[in-house]
Amino acid sequence: MLLYVHGFNSTSGSGKAQALKQWLEAQGRGAEWACPDLPHQPAAAIAELARVIESAKEPVKLIGSSLGGFYAMVLAGRYGLRAVLVNPAVHPQLLLRDALGPQKNWHTGEEYDFTQSHLNALAAMDEPAPAQPSNLLLIVETGDEVLDYQDAVAYYRDCHQIVLQGGDHGFSRFADLLSFIDAF
Repeated sequence: MLLYVHGFNSTSGSGKAQALKQWLEAQGRGAEWACPDLPHQPAAAIAELARVIESAKEPVKLIGSSLGGFYAMVLAGRYGLRAVLVNPAVHPQLLLRDALGPQKNWHTGEEYDFTQSHLNALAAMDEPAPAQPSNLLLIVETGDEVLDYQDAVAYYRDCHQIVLQGGDHGFSRFADLLSFIDAF
């Protein structure tokens, strides 16, 4: 199973989630795709992802982007899984301080208040360094307009890394790297 973990205010309808689904379907592996629509509360999101991992009949490989990259790192450490982190959020409780207040999911239109309790939950999950760094592959594009790729390169310094010039937060070359990501 390839479990795609979407980012902040996103869903399984995100471009990268759908690109992975289409890639797997084209190979006759569509049943391997999983991407639950996560609740906005971090603890509930992790609980949902843990449920998927624990109920899987085969080992799960994680792919996470942005906030989903953070969640994938947490879960990879907890369950000893391999994970590919695509333009991941590093210390999201700090990154998302400016997001406090009303929020709206880009795909569903769901509105909610992003509060200090969300930040506290993210802080409770954060780690000084990734657990089991050999299980993690960081892939970043230097042109990410939302997150500073250098923060990820520094935080994941003991992990496998690919740093690509240019690009954007949406990670424009995602589909081109799916075979490589799958092989990891």
